[in-house]
Amino acid sequence: MAPPLQPSHPQLAVSAAIFRDDKILLVRRASSPAKGFYSLPGGRVEFGESLHAALHREVDEETALKIEIIGLAGWREVVPGTSGGGHYLIMSFAARWTSGEPVLNDELDDFRWLAPDALGDLKLTGGLQEVIQSARGLLRA
Repeated sequence: MAPPLQPSHPQLAVSAAIFRDDKILLVRRASSPAKGFYSLPGGRVEFGESLHAALHREVDEETALKIEIIGLAGWREVVPGTSGGGHYLIMSFAARWTSGEPVLNDELDDFRWLAPDALGDLKLTGGLQEVIQSARGLLRA
């Protein structure tokens, strides 16, 4: 089976640094891109969808959680490497958990609520720790 064709232009995506009781939610990707890496819940923004609407939808689809969005914590660009892959601009937001317990969809295979300073030796997506620290600062402001 041939790999799916990548779009010829960058894709806009969102992610949420969700805090609950001073812990952040990390999720592990079950498939590419970033299979086996812990990251933040999120995904692509659909045409005509606002960033906040996309974030609420993606968090609900991936984890069944409800959140309050606090503000933009940072952004990251993922460009295609020598092995291919997509080109993404990921807008990461600080958020507070408001209700629900994690129920993962098939895109994810694990979740953990962890203290931001206790991520240990987990395999993390690039730039994740910087986004978490920025989000934490927004929540304390």
